[in-house]
Amino acid sequence: MGAPFRPRLRRRAIVVALAALTVAAAVVGATATARPAAAVSLISVYSPSMNRTVTVHVLHPPGRPAGLPTVYMLPGAGGAEDGISWLNNTPIREFFAGKRVNVVLPIGGAFSMMTDWNAPDPVLGRNRWQTFVTRDLPAAVHREFRVSAASALTGVSMSAGPALDIATQVPGRYRAVAAYSGCPGTTDPLGALATTAIVSRGGGNIINMWGPPGSPEWFRHDPVVNAARLRGTAIYLSAGSGVPGPIDGNPLHTGGGLVGGNIMEAVALGCTTNMSNRLGALGIGHRFVRRPDGVHTWGLFYADLRNSWPMIARAIGA
Repeated sequence: MGAPFRPRLRRRAIVVALAALTVAAAVVGATATARPAAAVSLISVYSPSMNRTVTVHVLHPPGRPAGLPTVYMLPGAGGAEDGISWLNNTPIREFFAGKRVNVVLPIGGAFSMMTDWNAPDPVLGRNRWQTFVTRDLPAAVHREFRVSAASALTGVSMSAGPALDIATQVPGRYRAVAAYSGCPGTTDPLGALATTAIVSRGGGNIINMWGPPGSPEWFRHDPVVNAARLRGTAIYLSAGSGVPGPIDGNPLHTGGGLVGGNIMEAVALGCTTNMSNRLGALGIGHRFVRRPDGVHTWGLFYADLRNSWPMIARAIGA
């Protein structure tokens, strides 16, 4: 086996990353609307590996019809426990109204990178989120909603890279995967810095996750290194430029859209470009949307959800 793939990065990008990842993610509140909305159910899913119960929102057509495909949508850095989420900050219920699909939105995993940690952490506790997402959660959703085997996985901001990672860990499990405004890659300088900064922001010790940066587990969980395992999966990648614009809505209403979100999105663009280049070098088809505006806001994220939906729907038969 050859040496691990390590994309080249400019020193300036690393400096930008360090500045960006000390700033909280920007948030855009969704405007209330009278349009029809998908039904929403709240279920509790027990995780034996974490010895805890995870609350999960599921959007679904009225009556819970059986045999529908599923889209699992991982939360951002706060794990949706902080009230910042697809459900709270976008009109996602209205978007999925009338669509023949179940949309699963777990609440939890703040600053965990949605992965299985090597050891419990004094601050972040025991994290076995890959096991939860790939084993416990699908089993519970199937019991409750009698879903089909067709599924897709998406991640946003913190969870964008982990969504790609999880898809490489279980090749063929997901027919489509989407990564919105995140930092794929864990072993190149920018990816390692971004991963460490996210965990540290939550008070966690990165050593408890995969060991010191550069350890074998870091390479095992690097979707750029393991991109070949995504062959045959429909892949959507997106990031904005870091320049505020109409796609953001009003960035002045975010918690730092013009101060931190612009830098964060520029970092996401650099990371996502690395992922796209790697897929291209391997001859793996994918869609990469590089937007001319966007400063890490829910306006941007929601635009990319809408834009990616036709690809996801085709892949899962929704």
